[in-house]
Amino acid sequence: MCHQAVGLIQAEMERRGIRTASITMLPEVTAAVGPPRALSVPYPLGYPLGAPGDPELQRRILRALLAVTTRDDVPLLLDLEPEDNRSSAL
Repeated sequence: MCHQAVGLIQAEMERRGIRTASITMLPEVTAAVGPPRALSVPYPLGYPLGAPGDPELQRRILRALLAVTTRDDVPLLLDLEPEDNRSSAL
């Protein structure tokens, strides 16, 4: 899905009272759109949760995303923490 479209949809959902957060692989595009909350991950397009078959990494990314959801200091674009960014076989 287009990073710009996701950011615009997030903004509309937030205006309607629904808290949102997204994962981005293109932080420069996401920053330009300014969604309420986003987590930048260092993986190629199509792999927002890292390599297939790595459930530990995928859980870490989802936990980091859920933590972003609790933040009220928006717009917010955070990078995945280094300890959560294990090397993957991509």
